Amino acid sequence: MAIFEPTGPNRWQPTALAAGPFAGLQGGAVASLLTAEVEAMADQRNWGTAIASSAWFLRPTPMTELRTALSVVAEGGRVSVIDNTLWPVGDDQPCAAVRVTLSRERAVEVPGFADPSTEVADLTQSPIRTRRAAHGKPWFMEAMEARESHGVAWFRMNHQIIGGAGSSPKLPLSSVLGPADWTHGIARPIQDVVADPNPNLTVQLFRRPKGEWIGIRAQARWRPAAGLGVGSGVLLDINGEIGRVSMSVILVPFPGRAKAEPAAGLEAASN
Repeated sequence: MAIFEPTGPNRWQPTALAAGPFAGLQGGAVASLLTAEVEAMADQRNWGTAIASSAWFLRPTPMTELRTALSVVAEGGRVSVIDNTLWPVGDDQPCAAVRVTLSRERAVEVPGFADPSTEVADLTQSPIRTRRAAHGKPWFMEAMEARESHGVAWFRMNHQIIGGAGSSPKLPLSSVLGPADWTHGIARPIQDVVADPNPNLTVQLFRRPKGEWIGIRAQARWRPAAGLGVGSGVLLDINGEIGRVSMSVILVPFPGRAKAEPAAGLEAASN
C-alpha cells in the first residue's frame, strides 16, 4: 500500500496513513511526497542523486485530492535544483513546497581519508515505540515501525511513499524524510504540555542509506518565553552516519486547551 496514490499527472490522493496527529496531513508525509516526485524524475532528466531537501509547511494540508507542480530552478553541470509545490485540488493557496538539490556523483581521491562506519546490532531485538494520534484514527506513524536502541530512535517504513515509484533505494532521500520529521519530538524537553509543530524541515545526505532502517540521534532546544525552538539530529543507517536533519519549532497550546502550562518549568527543562 502506498501512502499517496496517483489519480492523474501530478495528482495524488492521500490515504489515512498520511494523516498527522491532529488536523491535516503529517508534514513528513507531505515533504516525502514532494521530494519523491522529484527523485522519480531524476534518472530521465539526468539530475543525479537527491542530496538535500528543504520543505516549508505553509498551512495545514487537508485530507483531500492534491495537485503538485515542479519547477526547475537550475539544471545542468553537476548540480540541479528543483522546486515542487502542493495545493489541494480546486484551491489556489499552496499548502507546502520543497526545494530539492541533486548532484551527479563523481569520485574524488583523497589520500589518507578513511570513511568511518559502525554497524549496529539486530534492531528487531530493541523495544518497539508506538503512539496514537489525538484523533484516534490511523496516521503517518503507523506507516513505519519505530524502535529505540542506545539513545537512537530507529524507523523502518512499511509502505511506499507514492504508488508505482517504489521506495529506498530508488527514492533514498524521500524515504528518509518521514522518519526525520519526528526529530524534534524524539528529544522534546518535556512531554504532553504543548504541541510543537515544525514549519520547515531540512535533510541533507552525504550517502544513500543502506537497508531499511533509518536512525536519528536527536536533540531539541526550546525557548518558551518566545514560543520557539529548534530540533536537529544525526541521521544513520545500520552502517553509520548518512546525514543531518534540522527544523524550526513553534510552541502552541494543545488543540482544545485554553493555554499552555506556565513557561518557567519549560524553560528549566530545556536547559
